[in-house]
Amino acid sequence: MADKGKTSEQDADTATPEGGEKPKGKLPIKLIAIAGGAVLLLGGGGFAAFKMLKGGGHSEQAAAHAPAAPKPAVFFDVPDVLVNLSAVNSERTQYLKVKVVLELPDAKLKEQLTPMMPRLLDMFQTYLRELRPTDLDGSAGLYRLKEELTRRVNASIAPNRVNAVLFKEIVVQ
Repeated sequence: MADKGKTSEQDADTATPEGGEKPKGKLPIKLIAIAGGAVLLLGGGGFAAFKMLKGGGHSEQAAAHAPAAPKPAVFFDVPDVLVNLSAVNSERTQYLKVKVVLELPDAKLKEQLTPMMPRLLDMFQTYLRELRPTDLDGSAGLYRLKEELTRRVNASIAPNRVNAVLFKEIVVQ
């Protein structure tokens, strides 16, 4: 008899109402949840796009914490250097002519470098005379030359430092 009571309750739950329609169970709740999630997702995406276009919304804070404008670079011309390159196996003598500019962090260093110019020219002459023509092949060779000259200039003027050694002209004959 207990079994009959259970089946009648199950029948009552699954029975259709008088209109012949199925009862509205969990389907509308799922539909509402999906629609709500889609609205939140679209709203959040729209808000993020708006903030990105507007500049992140931190323009006031960013302006307050923005770094100061960088100082303009100061350039110091080094006199032209003309050296003969190291000859391998009695090949014909080749020459290297270099026009160099030093990029300095500030104008104070420019005044300090003027009396040191003989030391810098000596360093350039002695280093460049040891180079072979193959040492200057391609952009990689010029990059190595630039880095080595920068390192040597910084060693010569320590504790001061230059930002870079820049080539104005390089001629190998």
